[in-house]
Amino acid sequence: MCDELTAADNAHFLLTRREFGAGAAAAGVAVLLPVPAGAAEIAGRDVIIATPDGSCDAYFVAPATGRHPAVIVWPDIFGLRPAFRQMADRLAQSGYAVLTVNQFYRSTKAPFVTPGQGFDDALRAKVGPWRQLLTPDASTRDAKAFVAWVDRQKETDTRRGIGSTGYCMGGPMVMYTAAAVPARVHGGATFHGGGLAADGLIALVPQMKAHWLIAIAENDDARAPEDKDKLKAAFAASSQPAEVEVYKGTMHGWCPPDSQVYNADQANRAWERLLATFAAL
Repeated sequence: MCDELTAADNAHFLLTRREFGAGAAAAGVAVLLPVPAGAAEIAGRDVIIATPDGSCDAYFVAPATGRHPAVIVWPDIFGLRPAFRQMADRLAQSGYAVLTVNQFYRSTKAPFVTPGQGFDDALRAKVGPWRQLLTPDASTRDAKAFVAWVDRQKETDTRRGIGSTGYCMGGPMVMYTAAAVPARVHGGATFHGGGLAADGLIALVPQMKAHWLIAIAENDDARAPEDKDKLKAAFAASSQPAEVEVYKGTMHGWCPPDSQVYNADQANRAWERLLATFAAL
């Protein structure tokens, strides 16, 4: 379930789309996301969060008034960028205080990609060393720092649980977050997450106390069909509700609106399931 393993599938899919005509997402340009019914007025700001390893740049957005359950968002390998700010705004409009982080802060500020840039050799070479710094221990330290920060914000309702979402390589970081602060993280959602069924992550599941949504790309499932069963079994054994589903017709990376394989219908369905998962925070 990782970017490298499905890059060839996605490249073939893109070629087919372009042969028959493609929309904005095929060119890597973010489409306009739907505004939720009864959308709250929101206010966002760029923030810097102190962690044990340095200063993380991030985007925080919440309804303009009141206190709300918090959500920590871990982006995909393309990092914090306009598309993820748009997604954060949409979630805030639905009543959440949303922190979207630059998990590569040890190496670079965000954004670091250009519109339409795919996971090509140049980006792979640049990001590779950055990813090596994101060890389980590093992600756990970050998670604790982000939870502590968001709990200090006036927009956060600390009487409610925290949710976390992760896309592609951000998927495992959601699981590290839930295991690091189980008393606070009550909801987790991953979309085309990479390596979620790795032994090290499965071993952490008993430490978690969350309600889960695991949305899997069809081509990821084709490469690792046993992963969904491992995840279902692990969550069931720890009595954590988990909706684990393969989204038909999707390619790895289908959820962000600037993805070259964006699937609007399935992304919107996954978004509705995300809201349902976090309703009980």
